[in-house]
Amino acid sequence: MKRLMFGFAVVVALLVAVAPLASATPRSGTLEVDKNCSGYTGGPGSYCTFYASNVDWAPAGTNVFYLQPATNSNDVILDPPGHGNNKAFGHCYLPDGLNGNCTFAGGTGKFTHFHATITVTWLGGPNDPDNLNFHWEGAYSFSPH
Repeated sequence: MKRLMFGFAVVVALLVAVAPLASATPRSGTLEVDKNCSGYTGGPGSYCTFYASNVDWAPAGTNVFYLQPATNSNDVILDPPGHGNNKAFGHCYLPDGLNGNCTFAGGTGKFTHFHATITVTWLGGPNDPDNLNFHWEGAYSFSPH
């Protein structure tokens, strides 16, 4: 009986020791988002809104606010809907004004350890020059490194 109790205690101790390691594994993956920029006027505070997203931490309805006047290089804030101070800070560079990349490094709330490198692709073309829709795709992680 003592051996059985000792064996049980060892198993429980191992489970308790391993559980924090499993929960400490950083979340990571590929972000895929489509956004509409009808709220983008070119001035500071202009925004685009996600209308499709593959992640729950930045669902449809998330806004991307642009902090400088219209240029091909702009600081941005990712602001998902809902309560709390959860914002990610980044920078977007679109050499031709339509296609390029965004990088994110940190933020507030759930975005404290957020990192992402996103490719930005304009969904319009020669037959639809007024299209205000863009696709974002790239790697993300929630890791303190």
